[in-house]
Amino acid sequence: MKRIHGISPVPPMKWPVVTLGTFDGVHLGHQAVLDETVSWAHEQGGEAVVLTFATHPRAITSGESARFITSLKHRLLLMERRGIDAAFILDFDRKLAAMPAEEFVQKYLVEAIGARGVVMGYNNRFGREGKGDADLLRTLGRDAGFEVRQPGPVAVNGSPVSSTAIRQAICTGDLQLAQRMLGRRVSVLGTVISGEGRGRKLGFPTANLDLHHEAHPPAGLYAGQTTLEGRRWHALVSIGNQPTFHAPAAPVIVEVYIVDYSGNLYGQEMEVHFLARLRDQLQFDSADELIAQMNADVEEARKIPLDPPSRWST
Repeated sequence: MKRIHGISPVPPMKWPVVTLGTFDGVHLGHQAVLDETVSWAHEQGGEAVVLTFATHPRAITSGESARFITSLKHRLLLMERRGIDAAFILDFDRKLAAMPAEEFVQKYLVEAIGARGVVMGYNNRFGREGKGDADLLRTLGRDAGFEVRQPGPVAVNGSPVSSTAIRQAICTGDLQLAQRMLGRRVSVLGTVISGEGRGRKLGFPTANLDLHHEAHPPAGLYAGQTTLEGRRWHALVSIGNQPTFHAPAAPVIVEVYIVDYSGNLYGQEMEVHFLARLRDQLQFDSADELIAQMNADVEEARKIPLDPPSRWST
């Protein structure tokens, strides 16, 4: 998938079908929009395009917390797996927030991309004061030469799927509900950074993850899976402040032990899918007690089948 930051001159695109939005989580509702975009583009022998934002608009317009379900890198990866051909990434700032919807359409959809089709998400709005919607797009499209489609809402448990509901489910530990709304396992994508190296000394080398403000489940130990070197691996994911070694007020750390794997992962991007919660964080009286528990945790994790390969796994 081509990634274009900003709207710089690009070669003419072939019958581009464009959808726009933040797509935080790339959940079932988003997937319906992305799949319609890809299907329509393929029908015309064209290209499926996403116009998205490096930061969530609400972080600018309402000062909302920076924590979201997925970072920009994670969203782009998930979009690519749905078959999107190109993503234009805009820096959302106050100037863009103040741009009238009509100007936004003309500048970005018409002049920059040359959209022939536009897919709008259910209840999605854009432009100053959120005045841009599917009806406005249809009106503008008659003169600009593009058509508009809008898939209906996707519901789970009788309610439309939303990023807000998914984020709440993840942060409160309801992984099953979050998975139903996401249409995939809850996962995080992070950069492997240096830690204290204590896990290696104990015989369980862990990869500390910088999640770039992604939402994660509450403190505890989880069974997970990741894909490295073309192979799926069991993993233990520890979330918390390591009470055996740190004071209760210590910052939360997300670290991953990949069962049976040996290799240097520092600086790499790693996506980890959560399979099940194993236990709460525990405080041990000695390193030997911790090692014994970790060995038991590894055996428990091995009992959980890994998901089969799919387009949702790298």
